[in-house]
Amino acid sequence: MARPELSLSLQFGRFDGVAEHRDALPRHRVARWLRATLGEQVQAAEITVRIVGDDEGRQLNRDFRARDYATNVLTFDYSGAPLVAADLVLCAPVVAREAAEQGKPLADHYAHLLVHGALHAQGWEHETSDEDAEAMEAHESAVLTGLGLPDPYLR
Repeated sequence: MARPELSLSLQFGRFDGVAEHRDALPRHRVARWLRATLGEQVQAAEITVRIVGDDEGRQLNRDFRARDYATNVLTFDYSGAPLVAADLVLCAPVVAREAAEQGKPLADHYAHLLVHGALHAQGWEHETSDEDAEAMEAHESAVLTGLGLPDPYLR
């Protein structure tokens, strides 16, 4: 089966320590993670990945989800299969803190959150029911282990 075409825009906001996050997210690696996440029904995807600081992350979460704190990943999905169009916004300080707390490399945590966000862009949900959460977690694990990365749910 042919892999879906992926148009990727990788953006970094202005925040302290941006170089560490750029180093963890080379474009080819981000594209590989996203392509591995795209389902069989997807013919093409246009995805913007934006890495932001606390202020921008908090503002977006407040404005679009009415939650006044910065979260690890926000997914803005505009269209589903066969053409997936989405923006994935990841808050660098939150991602770095979580990676440190979980004792995992920064790049591995970014991979997990990018897979998670890309699944949301394709309609996967985890806040709707326990069954949906279990299915999404299982799919995330399968994608990540298929990429040679550790299962984020095994501790």
